[in-house]
Amino acid sequence: MKIKTLLYSFLFFCFFAAVNAQTAAIKNADKKYDSYAYADAIKAYENLVKKGVKEEHIFQRLGNSYYFIGELKEALKYYQELFILNENQEPEYFYKYAQCLKSEGNYTKADEILEKFSQTVPSDKRAVLFLKNRTYLEDIKSNSGRFDIADAGINTADSDYGSTILNNKLVFTSARDTGDIIKKNFKWTNKAISTLYAVDLKPDGSIGKPMLFHKKNLKVNLNQSTPVFTKDGKTMYFTRNNSVNGKRRQNENKVTFLKLYKAALIDNEWKEVQELPFNSDQYSVAHPALSLDEKTLYFASDMPGTFGLSDLFKVSILADGTFGKPENLGPEINTEGRETFPFISDENELYFASDGRPGLGGLDIYVSKINKDDSFDEVQNVGEPINSKQDDFAFMINSKNRNGFFSSNRVNGHGLDDVYRFTENRRLICEQQISGTITDQETGETLANVALVLFDEARQSAVEAVSDANGNYVFSNVKCGKKYFIKTSKEDYFLKEVSLTLKKANGSAAMPIALEKKPKPITTIPAVVIKANSIKPVKVNITVGTDLAKLLNIPMNFFDLGKATIKKESEPKLQKVVDLLNQYSTIKVDIRSHTDSRSSAESNQILSDKRAQSTKDWLISRGINANRLTAKGYGETQLLNRCADGVKCTEKEHQQNRRSEFIIISL
Repeated sequence: MKIKTLLYSFLFFCFFAAVNAQTAAIKNADKKYDSYAYADAIKAYENLVKKGVKEEHIFQRLGNSYYFIGELKEALKYYQELFILNENQEPEYFYKYAQCLKSEGNYTKADEILEKFSQTVPSDKRAVLFLKNRTYLEDIKSNSGRFDIADAGINTADSDYGSTILNNKLVFTSARDTGDIIKKNFKWTNKAISTLYAVDLKPDGSIGKPMLFHKKNLKVNLNQSTPVFTKDGKTMYFTRNNSVNGKRRQNENKVTFLKLYKAALIDNEWKEVQELPFNSDQYSVAHPALSLDEKTLYFASDMPGTFGLSDLFKVSILADGTFGKPENLGPEINTEGRETFPFISDENELYFASDGRPGLGGLDIYVSKINKDDSFDEVQNVGEPINSKQDDFAFMINSKNRNGFFSSNRVNGHGLDDVYRFTENRRLICEQQISGTITDQETGETLANVALVLFDEARQSAVEAVSDANGNYVFSNVKCGKKYFIKTSKEDYFLKEVSLTLKKANGSAAMPIALEKKPKPITTIPAVVIKANSIKPVKVNITVGTDLAKLLNIPMNFFDLGKATIKKESEPKLQKVVDLLNQYSTIKVDIRSHTDSRSSAESNQILSDKRAQSTKDWLISRGINANRLTAKGYGETQLLNRCADGVKCTEKEHQQNRRSEFIIISL
């Protein structure tokens, strides 16, 4: 009995010791993960997995660790294990899982996962963009094939990335061996410390031998990368590990973040290295870019106010050399994912890398034109072959010769990241020409000198045109893939508005427009009596085209929202129309029903048709002969104000568009 007791005690002790050892190993791995030492965390977690430990927590962090160092295929392996264990994960794991599926070209499965992600967090910008752009692969395909790319000729088995141009030299970042006796490693990846190199770009297209950009004052014992230079070449902004007097600085959790620094070229040496005032020991600030006038510095950061893992910001460079307050570029650019590596072209375009938008996998490169008011135009994926299934970033282009460089960790490269050169052979501009002929609706005669105005969906960006002697008009250089409205005006004709949606392809679109001529006054019917608030009969001119609702000063909305049955409280008002039609028995009326822009155009058309017919039936039920009445619904095609689809309006503004008209068509 004693032997059994001792055996059980021994087994319990072994079990307890094993549990304690496993707990300690997990805590050690977590500590490395929390300090961003992802390479060391991966080793620690994988040792646990090899020992048979299968926990959600471990698979989550293994997937994340590989994801953050750009090894998406390895991350996929552990995210798959995670979802096998438990499909009920936080939304962020759905998103990263989908990104990793794309790295293997499994877009069908990735979209299924993104669908679930979008259902879980429908307000997330990444979900909104996915649901709005389900054909994103087709859009990317239409933007693809515009570049010839090649190896830049500077790559090694280590990491090489983030290039810029200075005085016919390519300045880039590399983790190649500097020749030091002790090769220092960066804990994030356990790869060598990266520093700046430069290589001559020769007129014949060849390149020289990469050399250290500057060793004397730019410390090579610290990660430094992604420089940008002022046009005179005398000031440099660059990224470096948080440091003081050349020594790495950590926060209370022993984490070293990235900071932006500024250096001046003095006597051909980079001196007066100083950190920028909006840096912090608590977050990273990195990857600078300069505006065309060099009065604004763009950068990436995870500082407070960031939407996602990192956002793009801008800060004013004041005349005295000081800086304003950093501003987030906002939801036009940033998502809950990663936005990073900004670049401003000479054509005032913002290029940047993001994994928060519909793309091919990992970080993709996108571009958006910066408008004169500092807002951003449509964000577009630059397409293949610049973008791939892996991380693609650090894009820069010479706007004159359309040559440039970008970085990627795509397959078949030399190292973790490589620099590629490219030539753009077709611009990312999709435009169409809208044209047509203006005619008289009744006679078919072409109409000259018709004024036209083209609006975009937000009722902005108005462009004017006038039909020529043959009734023809043209709007050139109109952006593809958008909805537009054309308004016409001509004396003696009713105003008209038509809409069309352009395809996402270069070409042309035809939009003929027929205008309805205004009727001329035919006669005067004296002494129409408006009973409400009237003391005596009022003489008014009634002509073809008169709206009896306006004439009788009655509300033009007789229906509850979304319904086609006349409200009981509206019947006394409609009775005034009956009374007038009984008084003037020769008048014929066209009943026209209009809705606001809420709900779809199709459902609004159906609703307005039903309302027009319902009104006609009501008048007939009150004794008005059916042959004196016609009825038609116009849906949301003839809005009275700006409240089109997607425009925020008050209830009162929407109510102006919900109306019934009683237009006299014959006296």
